[in-house]
Amino acid sequence: MSRKAALVALTALAPISWGSTYYVTTEFLPADRPLFTGLMRALPAGLALLALTRRLPRGAWWWKSAVLGALNIGAFFPLLFLAAYRLPGGVAAVVGSVGPLFVVGLAALFLGEKPTVKSLLTAVTAAFGVSLVVLKAGAAFDTVGVVAGLLSALSMSAGIVFTKRWGRPEGVGALALTGWQLTAGGLVILPLAFLLEGAPPALTGTNLAGYAYLAFGNTAISYFLWFRGIERMSASSATLLGPLSPITAAVIGWAALGQALGTVQVLGMLIAFGATLAGQLSPRTARTPAAEVPSTASFSTAEKNGQEVSMDLEVSEVRR
Repeated sequence: MSRKAALVALTALAPISWGSTYYVTTEFLPADRPLFTGLMRALPAGLALLALTRRLPRGAWWWKSAVLGALNIGAFFPLLFLAAYRLPGGVAAVVGSVGPLFVVGLAALFLGEKPTVKSLLTAVTAAFGVSLVVLKAGAAFDTVGVVAGLLSALSMSAGIVFTKRWGRPEGVGALALTGWQLTAGGLVILPLAFLLEGAPPALTGTNLAGYAYLAFGNTAISYFLWFRGIERMSASSATLLGPLSPITAAVIGWAALGQALGTVQVLGMLIAFGATLAGQLSPRTARTPAAEVPSTASFSTAEKNGQEVSMDLEVSEVRR
């Protein structure tokens, strides 16, 4: 396997992992506590990585880490959950799947990555495939939900682009940078969770097991792989791995929860997966920045879309 194929495969594990979020949320966690769940995903994972790496930001990286943490986690999660609660899951997933298009525009503006016909076509094709997988006939639209979904996609897309734009400070590994962002994002969610949802619920052993998986497997490890991949791939290529999340969620729903997969859904999976593969065929792959580089010209994108954007948007599909 080539280095590029190995990089893509490792980075793809992040949106694949995020596709399991729905199953874990519905089967292991207390109901109707989305912000508390977001908090439990981000803050313990961030603090664990800080303890492991024993590195804190310095200088401008205090505010840069805060901005990246807010975009990738702190703003993204609440907006994501607001969209999921205001919209049917399929509509929310489709709204979130526009993330690759946002990345194409932001990458052109901040990274100097010129949009191509191929990048635009693959982004649109991926969104179309996702819509076939998750969108139901007669799905209702809600203005607040649609706006929240678009803003969540924009937040994650901006996080992807600025993660790539700023790189990493010299001598700091991707694991430490991931810890900074998760901690900052968790601290953004913390007051929102207590103000809007009240005190934490009583937790069972099953709940704790679910939160442990979300915090460490689904978040700490997945975000490390995600941010590491963003550094080495073009912004558009990375974001086009996002459709793997709703595809994974649909497969888990079929295998573990008995959800039906019709011909249209399978066709949508093939289309979205084909667009994902096509997005990785660019001959140019961005090099890993060894240190913070101020110039946008030296950079050649997934999310969460990755998205994780598709990550938890798919979470509400069966709940409805």
